[in-house]
Amino acid sequence: MEVDLSSLTSVRACARAFGERFPKLDVLVNNAAASLRAREITPEGFERHWATNVLGPHLLATLLLPALQASGHGRIVTVSTVAAGGLDLSDTQYQRRRFSGIGAYRASKQASRMLTWALAGRLTGTPVTANALNPGYVITDLTRQAGGLLRVAVVLTSFRAQTALDGADTAIWLAASPEVDGITGKFWNKRREVRCRFRDPAAAGQLWTLIEQQTAAAVPTVP
Repeated sequence: MEVDLSSLTSVRACARAFGERFPKLDVLVNNAAASLRAREITPEGFERHWATNVLGPHLLATLLLPALQASGHGRIVTVSTVAAGGLDLSDTQYQRRRFSGIGAYRASKQASRMLTWALAGRLTGTPVTANALNPGYVITDLTRQAGGLLRVAVVLTSFRAQTALDGADTAIWLAASPEVDGITGKFWNKRREVRCRFRDPAAAGQLWTLIEQQTAAAVPTVP
């Protein structure tokens, strides 16, 4: 099934189509992401990093929760990064600040981690778990398309990159291993739990409210 995570309309259509075909869902891995050099606005009016990396995955996860709960052991796995940071809840769309592609990407990954912790808390007492992970340094289309100094850094350090399978290992482990049965609300790197500094419940609650408002208010517009 195809879905454009930057489009909330597409996300809703995908979730609806899934529900019509399947009563249960075992695993949802939020892996797709955008990393762009220039600021782009989606037809629904959101900065594209925010729409793709935050709003789309959050909406998809919440819409699929009934199917995940019906499985009796649903798992939500979100791919983040240790480089997350810089989130400004007062300007998630970069309407006032100078836009930075790297900054927007890092902020979106901080938001995805905070939403994982908030979701895990809301799922307490249910069979569904929610965890986030750092995949490590892997050369992907995102890193290949980097510009400026980041591109230079990628070229100089590419010899240190992991294989794609190495990068996917922790995500696969979290999705399928009995070792993490029932474990939720954790941040993982190379199958080991690592500390996350974005654990402020008040900030996570504020972000959750903002995301719910944004996804509810999204109305397609003519570009």
